[in-house]
Amino acid sequence: MFEDRISAGLQLAGHLAELPVKDPVVLALPRGGAPVALPIAQALQAPMDLLLVRKIGMPSNPELAAGALAEGSNPIFNNALLQIAGLRPEDFAAQVAQAREENAARRARYLRGRAPVELAGRTAIVVDDGIATGATFMAAHIWLKERGPASVILAVPVAPPEAVDELRPLVDTVICLLSPEEFRAVGVHYRDFTQTSDAEVMAALAAAPQAGAGKDRTWH
Repeated sequence: MFEDRISAGLQLAGHLAELPVKDPVVLALPRGGAPVALPIAQALQAPMDLLLVRKIGMPSNPELAAGALAEGSNPIFNNALLQIAGLRPEDFAAQVAQAREENAARRARYLRGRAPVELAGRTAIVVDDGIATGATFMAAHIWLKERGPASVILAVPVAPPEAVDELRPLVDTVICLLSPEEFRAVGVHYRDFTQTSDAEVMAALAAAPQAGAGKDRTWH
């Protein structure tokens, strides 16, 4: 059980500080990943940016991820789920278009024209407040590959074992502090899981080290 997202981030920062991390960039999945990512960015003196991904829900159950879309990339879909439901990726064209608009709107709102942090040749540390199914990170993985980081670390406080096993081959390192066999939802593992506001995301970005920080440094 974590006290709150910041407390979880501090614990993750302690584990990351023990790794040889070269030229780190911390990428938060908003909104909940931002307060987790801030203590990590501060501990590593690394710049913090956002990795914007929107879930594409099933028509019958919007909370059930049929797929996901990272900004500037193509959507990915759970083909097994679509097959069971008798659906095709083309059936989600309207949702994909809406997800693109939402990603663009979020970048404009949160970053206010600030250029993305360059990832090529650096260590990308992807942070969220937890993983339920892994669909969001599958889309993030495609986005990351297109930007050429030297290595990728996935750092999350909590995730079910099957999601960790599925995502582990996609990254160089996984740090997951809690992986319960009986996983119900991310929020039940926090005493305070109040929804993160837009203002908190922007405050976290403002409090993090700026672009250029962490460059040419190796943390042990």
